[in-house]
Amino acid sequence: MQQALSQMSVSTEGSGLYEVTSSIAHWIGEQDITDGLLTIFIRHTSASLLVQENADPDVVLDLNDFFARIVPEDDSLYRHTAEGSDDMPAHIRSALTTVQLSIPVAAGRMALGAWQGIYVFEHRHGRFTRNLALHLLGQ
Repeated sequence: MQQALSQMSVSTEGSGLYEVTSSIAHWIGEQDITDGLLTIFIRHTSASLLVQENADPDVVLDLNDFFARIVPEDDSLYRHTAEGSDDMPAHIRSALTTVQLSIPVAAGRMALGAWQGIYVFEHRHGRFTRNLALHLLGQ
């Protein structure tokens, strides 16, 4: 059994979904592990991770719009407002999604479906550098 650990930075420019599939696939290709399990963890509380369709760009736009509707930016709804009107809604959106993904790796490739991609889901409006921890365990 072998393992590989790394970190990856993702620059975001406002709320939305940022696909990272090819960057992660490239990193996997550099490892000596061809079969195993990849864990991806985002080290933030106002952004999250998703596996989602990457064929039709309307899917990611609709997801972003939907989360904006179900978790509105309205300071009168929240106690935690010191970091801006988008901060507490970002924490709630992150809590409704996930900060960690587990993806099987077979023959040196992620075992994603034909239309699946990996996304950083940025929940805040500003520019941020989001950090991902990558852990590949296998042989």
